[in-house]
Formats: sequence, structure tokens, C-alpha cells
Amino acid sequence: MSSVTEQVPARSVRLRRARGKLGSGMSRAGVTTKTLLQVAALPPRRAWTAIRPLLAVISPLGWIVLGSAVAIAVTGYLLGWQEFVYLAITLVAGMIVATGFIFGRSAYTVEIELSPRRVVAGERALGRLLVRNIRPRRSSASRMELPVGAGVADFVIPALEPREEHVELFAVPTTRRAVIVAGPAVSVRGDELGLLRRTVKWAEPIELFVHPVTTPLAPSAAGLVRDLEGEVTKTITNNDISFHALRAYQPGDDRRYVHWRTSARTGQLMVRQFEETRRSQLIIVFVADKAHYESEDEFELAVSVLASLGVQVMRDGTKVAVVSERVELRTRTVTSLLDESCRLEPVSSPYRTTREFARTATLRLPSPSVVMVVSGSRLPIGDFRAVERLFGLDTVTVGFRAEFGAAPQLTSINSLRVATVGALTDLPRLVRRAS
Repeated sequence: MSSVTEQVPARSVRLRRARGKLGSGMSRAGVTTKTLLQVAALPPRRAWTAIRPLLAVISPLGWIVLGSAVAIAVTGYLLGWQEFVYLAITLVAGMIVATGFIFGRSAYTVEIELSPRRVVAGERALGRLLVRNIRPRRSSASRMELPVGAGVADFVIPALEPREEHVELFAVPTTRRAVIVAGPAVSVRGDELGLLRRTVKWAEPIELFVHPVTTPLAPSAAGLVRDLEGEVTKTITNNDISFHALRAYQPGDDRRYVHWRTSARTGQLMVRQFEETRRSQLIIVFVADKAHYESEDEFELAVSVLASLGVQVMRDGTKVAVVSERVELRTRTVTSLLDESCRLEPVSSPYRTTREFARTATLRLPSPSVVMVVSGSRLPIGDFRAVERLFGLDTVTVGFRAEFGAAPQLTSINSLRVATVGALTDLPRLVRRAS
């Protein structure tokens, strides 16, 4: 009986060892198979790496010609039509002839300059493309393309002697607010039909900021922000500047604020209370949701209103934060604010309501003294009131509705004021009335 009990564990041990060897063998086989597949895939990968630059020179038109040549050749062969075969040979011969136009090498230094780098929409901006031959021998003529915004400027660069320069001037369209990217400059070699095209980049792109049109406003936004050094509020605090009253000492009060004369006269410790002073903090909430705008002109008017308000407040020295659905605009300087306003575009808001957007965007910002909400004509008055209720009673909320071509109007609902701006020239008068 004891011998049987001793044999069973021995058999189980042998079985486990056999299974372990089988499993390790299978895992090694799996690793070996994976390694073989990787090795087998290596040559095609290297071949594709070598062939890819060659295929990149074939333009879309060139691929159409090659595909047509193959289709015509197969059709002519199957149907026995020699004309189709001759046509396919002609197309292939055209591709072969085009290869002669992509050979050649040039060495340039290319500089792209914009003057000025920042303009207001409608102002003139000029660009300069400088090409210098840095090879020790004469370069051949070439063609250079320069993307400017949505368009492409095409220049013919003549043959240049060593160290010789060639300059091309171009105008940049600045009819609308935008960030226009000029570059990179690309030299192009290819045939006249555009079957083959070899390109080389020579310069990095640069940006031209087309700022929105703004209008000057009265200082401190016409009184909306009244005290740049600190505005006294009705909130009572234990330490500040503006004295309010005396009260009895409580354990934990700072002894620096004990009023010793009154304490000696009354026989008990009395401490000072203060009215809280708050440095002016302004938040501009820009609603970029395209559902609240009637047209592109209306959106551009709203951006101009935003820029005009922000520029004037920053020039007054007031700290301002500008938030939108996608990004919080940089407001370190007036120039940075105007640069950021160039990037504003109508978006599909990820928030369900304007209140939710304003609450999320201002959650980490200091408590503001003034909140300005800028939007289009489709934003209901109720949404302005919903934003107003997010902040305390000490916060002044003013709304600006851009409605292109509408008569200027100021609507007051309790403490909320909503200005309807039909043209940018109406903004100074509406701000004065709102204050």
C-alpha cells in the first residue's frame, strides 16, 4: 500500500516535467517562428525604403498615365489591337523622356522675409524671397514654389554664378483676419507636362499675423473697471487696508490688529476689522460656437469686439483673462493677445450649454470683478443670465452680442447689461452707456 502511494507522486512529477518541456518547446517554437517572420519581412522593408523615394517623384498625373498605359496595353494584347499597344508604348516613352528633366543638383540658401510680420486686416504686407547659390560652380535654372496661405507663388530662378543672389518680391493678401503661413520654399524639377516632379525644401515656414480691426475705447473700459489699485467691497475681513470697525477679541486673532487705546478704555481687548479690497480682475468669455453666429461677418465682428475690449483693458493695466471653447488666449502683452485672436475660428462646442463652458473655463481663474461675455446674435439672453449667476454679487457682468448690421441697443435685466453691436463703430458708445 505504501509503495502505491509513493509511485503516484513520482508519476505526477514526471508528467509535470514532460508538460513543462513541451510548453517550453512550444514557446521556443513560437519565438522562432516570430523571428523567422521578422527576418523574412526585413528584405521587403528595406526594398520599400529604397524604392519609396523613387516612386515619390511620380506625380498624380504620372500615375494616371502609367495606369492608363498598363490598361491599354493589356486591352490591346487581349483583343489583338495593335493601335492600343502602340498607344501604351507612346505613354511609357513619354514617362521615360520625362525622367531626363528631374536630374540635376542645386545647392541654395533660401531666406523668406515678411515686412511687417504683423498687420491689421486690410493693410499691405510684402514678402521677399532671397535665393543664393552656395556651390562653387554655376547652377542651372530651376523653379521654386512658395506656399503663401492657401495659395502658391511660383518663381523661376535663373542660372546663378557662385555666391550670386536672386531676389523675388511678392504681396501677401490680408483682407481678412488670419495667421498666414509663408513657406517652406520648395525647388521643383520636372517636365513641362507634370508627369514627374522632384522637390527639395530649402527654408522653414514663417507666420504673418493679420490682426482684427479694433476701435479705441475710453480708459478702463469707460468705468467698468473703476479702481486699478484695488476696489473696496462689502466683504469684511480680518486684515486689509480699508478700516471698517472694531470688535471684541476672539482666540486666534492676530495681536497686531489689537486697538490698544480702545482696549484700555473699555477694559477688554478690541481688534480692528477691515473691508476687503480686491485688485481688478477681468474675464472675457468668448463664445466661439458656430451655432450662435449668423454668418462669418458676424463672427469677425465678435472677434473685433473681443480684441477692442481686451486691448483697452490691458493698456489700462488691468489683469485680464480671455477664454474660449478650445483654448485660453495668452494675455501677457497686447501683441500676444492680438496674435492669439488671429487663431480664433468658429467651432462646434464640446459643452452642452454656455453656462457649462463658462464654468469649466473659469474654474481655475481668480474671482473676477468684471465678466464680459462676447457672442453672436443667436445666443439667447437667458444664456447671458446663466453665466451671470456663476459669479458673486460683487461681480459685474456685461454681455456683447455681435449682430452684423443691426441697430445698436443696450438691454438691462436687473444688474445684467447686454449690448447689441451692429458695427464696430458702435462699440465705444455702447460701452459708455453700459458703464
